[in-house]
Amino acid sequence: MTIDLVIQGEDVPTPDLKRLHAIARGEFIQRAGQAFRITAADPATRSAVAVHCAEARLDWGFVPAGRKLSDIGLLAMDMDSTLISIECIDEIADFAGRKAEVAAVTASAMRGEIDWPESLRRRVAALAGLDASALESVYRDRLRFNPGAEKLIAAARRDGVKTLLVSVGFTYFTDRVRERLRLDYAYSNVLVVEGGKLAGRVTGDLVDARGKAGHVARLKRELGLPRERVIAIGDGANDLPMLAEAGTSIAYHAKPVVKSKADYALDHVGLEGVLALFPLGV
Repeated sequence: MTIDLVIQGEDVPTPDLKRLHAIARGEFIQRAGQAFRITAADPATRSAVAVHCAEARLDWGFVPAGRKLSDIGLLAMDMDSTLISIECIDEIADFAGRKAEVAAVTASAMRGEIDWPESLRRRVAALAGLDASALESVYRDRLRFNPGAEKLIAAARRDGVKTLLVSVGFTYFTDRVRERLRLDYAYSNVLVVEGGKLAGRVTGDLVDARGKAGHVARLKRELGLPRERVIAIGDGANDLPMLAEAGTSIAYHAKPVVKSKADYALDHVGLEGVLALFPLGV
């Protein structure tokens, strides 16, 4: 199998590109949109490529030549800090004057230092008594898609790829994001609202790390997809079981524990970087 090396970043200086061509012992350098593809590269040079790209602040990935987005059947994505630029629960907590406290728990859980269900219980409890209108304020004023998100989803739709948004956050946000981006599936946790106030708890089946992986596994079965036809994208430790369900795992601006286990890491480009690894079908 012929392997290509994809290089991308905010800027890819010509000297770095030429050096990587030499390091990877590639054949040709081809421009692919904002990215570059070094054809017939040697995967045995992975370590040297990684060192140079880290110094040059470039994203990289060895990919099978000829692989297309249309080869994929399911694209599964985390929401907070992956598809969107915020952690919704941290922003909700801001309205209760407890953002720093809640954000510290979120960050610790994302690094894998705290059991996720326990971290969720603690953070949701901190929201008890907050007016539910804060949810609309967060959605309207603070929720923004990460760069390339809309382009990636539109490309997946064009190539017939099913899209799944699975989040340890809340249905208030995932349902609205699903509608805006015309995603096929979305699963998350349900916040309890009583008398117009957040009750400080969730209800129904918990969507945690195991729950996220379970939804990916179930959809693989229902759609009749082998693991190789699934891409999963995430940024935190709670995404690791979901990433393990996919044939291709992508760490997006992720915590070190996630990057160490993912097939690819995008640290310097937006979600459009996925399309450099998996170009649109023709």
